[in-house]
Amino acid sequence: MNNGTKIKTFTDLSAWKKSHEIALSVYEFTKRFPDEEKFSLVSQMRRSAVSISSNIAEGFSRNSYQEKAYFYSISRGSTTELQSQLIIAKDLGYVRDKDFDNIFPQSIVVHKLINGLVKGCRTRSKPNIAHNS
Repeated sequence: MNNGTKIKTFTDLSAWKKSHEIALSVYEFTKRFPDEEKFSLVSQMRRSAVSISSNIAEGFSRNSYQEKAYFYSISRGSTTELQSQLIIAKDLGYVRDKDFDNIFPQSIVVHKLINGLVKGCRTRSKPNIAHNS
């Protein structure tokens, strides 16, 4: 996924890059939401979007693969939470079709990338037991 480039910091992770783009998009299009949503749906969507990349960053800096997987799993949950909020906002007419059609598929990609991080951590955290026959 990283084309042979060494991952040195969380900002090198594709999952973080894509989730960061989503957060910026969410902040941009929620500016157009009705004022009465400012402290409810807008706030919740922004917190969810920021939580995705924040938990990827926190997981990246953890020492054990078990800890990493924990934070990546939280990030995955925040992605799903944002997906639900996007559907609600679209159904209420707050998100334009073109914005939804842009961001929702991006959230699916992020979810898959995070799944890869979690799976990789879980694979690495399992003890390698040699069987003597």
